[in-house]
Amino acid sequence: MASEIFVWLLSFFTLIAVLAMVIYQVMCLADLEYDYINPYDSSSRINSVVLPEFVVQGLLGLFFLFTGHWVMFLLCMPYLYYNVKLYMQKQHLVDVTEIFNLLHREKMRRLFKLAYLCILLFMCIFWMIWSVLEDDNVAE
Repeated sequence: MASEIFVWLLSFFTLIAVLAMVIYQVMCLADLEYDYINPYDSSSRINSVVLPEFVVQGLLGLFFLFTGHWVMFLLCMPYLYYNVKLYMQKQHLVDVTEIFNLLHREKMRRLFKLAYLCILLFMCIFWMIWSVLEDDNVAE
């Protein structure tokens, strides 16, 4: 059972990392909206974390698949599908010339991602606590 706790801890910290990347993107867009940063810097900062976000989220989905956590794997699939669809349509990067026209859409896209990741994080915390309590019951 200790391995279950390790699995949930690893997935928890991975989700925190993905959440941090999405929050960073939202902050860059908010800074651009309030004119604290120029469009080129904002676009380059956002684009530098988009692919690592996609890769980490994909690895997390595979991690859930290989560890046999089917519910969490299925919960990760819509987010993963959306990221793959964006990547295939070449809409995953922010264009510096169009960023002001698409600012609201890009910000809402990342806010929806943030909400979805918070739900996944809540589920991960729930299962982590469940496995700790289950491990305590087995030890007694």
